[in-house]
Amino acid sequence: MWSRLNRAALFRRRNGSLLTGSQRQLVSTWSPLTMAFNSRPEKRINFTKNEVGLFSIPELTSFEGFYALKEKAIFKTEDLIREATSGAERTRKMVTIFDELSDTLCKVADLAEFIRLAHPQANYSHAAENACITISGIVEKLNTHKPLYRALKQVVDGGTDLVETSDVDRHVAELFLFDFEQSGIHLKEKDRKRVVFLNDCILQLGQRFMAGAVHPRTIKKSVLPEAIRPFFSTDGDNVLVSGLYADSANNMAREAAYRLFLFPDQQQEQLLSELLQARHELATTCGFKTYAHRALKASTVETPEMVNEFLDTLNDQLRPRAEKDFALMQRMKNQENGFEAPLASWDTPYFTSSLKKQCLQASASEFSPYFSLGACMEGLNHIMTSLYGIQLENTEMEPGESWSHDIYKLAVTHESEGLLGYIYCDLFERSGKPNQDCHFTIQGGKVMPDGSYQNPIVVVMLNLSQPRWSGPTLLTPSMVDNLFHEMGHAMHSMLARTEYQHVTGTRCSTDFAEVPSVLMEYFASDPRVLRTFAKHFQTQEPMPEDMLERLCASKHLFSSSETQLQVFYSALDQVYHGDPTHHHQQNTTETLRTVQEKFYGLPYVENTAWQLRFSHLVGYGAKYYSYLISRAVASWIWQTYFERDPLSRTQGEKYRRGCLAYGGGIPSRLLVSNFLGREVTPENLTKSLINEIDGYSERLRDFEKYVR
Repeated sequence: MWSRLNRAALFRRRNGSLLTGSQRQLVSTWSPLTMAFNSRPEKRINFTKNEVGLFSIPELTSFEGFYALKEKAIFKTEDLIREATSGAERTRKMVTIFDELSDTLCKVADLAEFIRLAHPQANYSHAAENACITISGIVEKLNTHKPLYRALKQVVDGGTDLVETSDVDRHVAELFLFDFEQSGIHLKEKDRKRVVFLNDCILQLGQRFMAGAVHPRTIKKSVLPEAIRPFFSTDGDNVLVSGLYADSANNMAREAAYRLFLFPDQQQEQLLSELLQARHELATTCGFKTYAHRALKASTVETPEMVNEFLDTLNDQLRPRAEKDFALMQRMKNQENGFEAPLASWDTPYFTSSLKKQCLQASASEFSPYFSLGACMEGLNHIMTSLYGIQLENTEMEPGESWSHDIYKLAVTHESEGLLGYIYCDLFERSGKPNQDCHFTIQGGKVMPDGSYQNPIVVVMLNLSQPRWSGPTLLTPSMVDNLFHEMGHAMHSMLARTEYQHVTGTRCSTDFAEVPSVLMEYFASDPRVLRTFAKHFQTQEPMPEDMLERLCASKHLFSSSETQLQVFYSALDQVYHGDPTHHHQQNTTETLRTVQEKFYGLPYVENTAWQLRFSHLVGYGAKYYSYLISRAVASWIWQTYFERDPLSRTQGEKYRRGCLAYGGGIPSRLLVSNFLGREVTPENLTKSLINEIDGYSERLRDFEKYVR
């Protein structure tokens, strides 16, 4: 009900000098921010200062502090429940009490979830996990607390409160009420118990399905032709196929991996079928037509009918454009093989990567010297200063404030408004750390009772290689994109100055939460922006213009076919979570075949079941379309506000004040419509993506010269 754990990206602190002698003179103009992130992180020994605790929380000078945090949260929760249910004695707005209740629990739950995953010491991880379990138990009790539910529902249904309320108050109160009702508290006791049971089943089925989705396929060596056995891992007389081997230059190896790894698995089929059935029953029990209707409530597109109309409209526009992509890949395959063979699903990632390498005329590592971590952070700082008047300032941490010695702490400071919040950057790989790029909210922003503002605190996590003594960490172009993406989430958290933490920053609908982060990738792909920071880490020489232009253009290769693939995935997700009476296939694979025929330009491969490896069906059930909607909205914002001048302060202020500042405090469809001045319709969303694709079509024709 309350815990909305956010994703984040983490960056690391570094100290010390990187270069010596004459080289040091070449980099004398590097900014302090660049120098900090380009220096090797060192452990610091504390002789004099007292430790302040993780994130400067006094209780967390030791792992036992989690027990104190839990107890404080429990006592405060009880006080707030009494206040909310006190009837006429209540003096504050109901939504204010609920948000404080949510804030109390999230401060412990979100912090504990991050520490559980990221802290290298087992005692901290175990204590944090115990805190997560405790808070989850409290949330479960709240979800069945009928007096609390009735107190909120009375305010929402009545449209008024004891204290005057605003549109934002009413919107946030409705979100709290929907969170309540997701657990079936409004249902008869028999149905409510069924909802609890189904939620538990869905959780367990999802966990088992995800485990099976990544499990390697084991076969006898004799099944494979001898010529391609060396491409696979072996275990005695067996071969282990652990993925699609999409980057293999051997066509037979790619095909074998595709057919073997995606061969139908009856256990996975049963798990997926049961998961979809349980979700549908859950939705109908709670009063929704389908699970998709339940999942899309309060989203940007609001209904699955609108999603399907968008996917159909976009697919019609994409089909002829994707066919051109596939025709070029077919020529590449014929050229490479020396004979004609039909293009297949296992070919597209390989030939996309192959053409990109040819167009770049260099490997990714040859671009990396121009993308030192420090230079990239300075590039981000330059964007923030240009657009918003904000500085990212590397800040010295107190003893015990971080969970590892190589964490950076960025103070986000506005030129006139002062401190807006902190971004802790955990950017380097280490043993036991999750191998994913993500963003965590530790503390959400909100207006405090005295009128001051509770500044947000977030963590950004990446897995970059540790810097060497001979130089800084260097990023590939894709790593630069990931860094900018996660910092987009972090800055959304910093700039959403919402009244309530329940809707701060990324705590908004799934199909809007990715918009600011996807938009940052447009900045990372614009030559005018890259010129401001893509400089050689040793000489500060800018990236040669031809390299820079090729790099930016290469990011848009085969965008039509790649977008069509995402449409296919999204459509399949919608069908699975839609009305089961509308598709009478005997299993999920037959459904996939039908959807692929309509939405994708390459045919289904017999005796494969790609969907049984698609773990996003668990985490993004009925919401996988969000990637396309977020990209469409981000592209629309880019074309409207930043394409002409990506570093315009005027446009940056409009974006901050008219979009980022609201977080989830305004329904996202209304927010986007107001900001862009046009309705969010399937036609307008499609137009933004097609305009973008067509804008780069000339570049693709230029690259066809690499294919004879």
